[in-house]
Amino acid sequence: MPLTLDHLRRYAVARTLFRPTTLMRAIERLGFVQADPIRAPARAQDLTLRHRVRDYRAGDLERRYPRLALEEDFFVNYGFLPRAHQRLMHPRAARQAWGAARWKQAHAVREFIAARGTAHPREVDAHFRHGKTTNWFGGSSNASTQLLDGMHYRGLLRVARRDAGTRVYALRDADAAPPDAAAVDARMDALVDLVVRKYAPLPLPTLRQLMLHLRSAVPQWDRARVPALARARQRLAQARVAGVDWFWPVGEDPAGRRWTPDASVRLLAPFDPVAWDRRRFELFWGWRYRFEAYTPAPRRRLGYYALPLLWHDRIVGWGNLAVVAGALASEIRYVDGSAPRDAAFRRGLEAELSRMRGFLGLGD
Repeated sequence: MPLTLDHLRRYAVARTLFRPTTLMRAIERLGFVQADPIRAPARAQDLTLRHRVRDYRAGDLERRYPRLALEEDFFVNYGFLPRAHQRLMHPRAARQAWGAARWKQAHAVREFIAARGTAHPREVDAHFRHGKTTNWFGGSSNASTQLLDGMHYRGLLRVARRDAGTRVYALRDADAAPPDAAAVDARMDALVDLVVRKYAPLPLPTLRQLMLHLRSAVPQWDRARVPALARARQRLAQARVAGVDWFWPVGEDPAGRRWTPDASVRLLAPFDPVAWDRRRFELFWGWRYRFEAYTPAPRRRLGYYALPLLWHDRIVGWGNLAVVAGALASEIRYVDGSAPRDAAFRRGLEAELSRMRGFLGLGD
């Protein structure tokens, strides 16, 4: 039987919405969880994990992070990933080189943090008084914060924990010597496989896009990206469906019976693996979903932080949720203008809103 978009859609939903497990196992299976600071009604990483971790509550990742073998770092986006995956990307050399004066500041900060064990950016700023600097979007930031960001990116520091959402830093163990050419190729292949396992099945344009995103992860190996893509196109399982080349991990059969989405109604994070690829989203569901938090309000069609509404393997609408006076306020809208006429859907939506209240600690 020829592979169809229906097969790929069911496969995409079922393989990533796996049976809930422990927090560490869920992140290992995902490979990477994208982070975002907006809470509407919770951060994206929490909204992603609540479907995949047993009894998950908003903020559990931040609370438990110091005890887990996890790191915050840049991958295809900024987020959380297992420590073993982070090691594939280091030692990292940033595209913008630092001068001698900047490195002198960095070494002084490392000595300061080494003596203390951990340091909040406020403590670094109070001690060194680096002053102000212009940030990437034209505003003013503490120069100490920008320096710490750069040190973290280069692997000189790690995020030990967060205090009220702010990173608290510790020293990161030194990396081994830079890998040779063969080891670089092996690491690039492993990183590509992480991307594919996270977002499969991937249309070829998205695979190319994600290879560009890897420039944030491993700028020091930029010349290795194009050969890595060529090897991936030879190595990965693939098929041409609906005029598009699709890729997924070797050994998985998108048409197999195991890929059967459950009947739950789910409100997904904007960066959930089901919805992240907007190109794939339109191919699967036939309408445009956009993240509009940074879109001027008069131009928004879906709302500030629209959560795609999944039922079985269909995304039938979206919801905008907020906590108002200690209660969950929800506005649900539908692609067809009205809710599916199915009692099972209505029960499923009520169950999902009840789960959301529990996740947010609001009661029922």
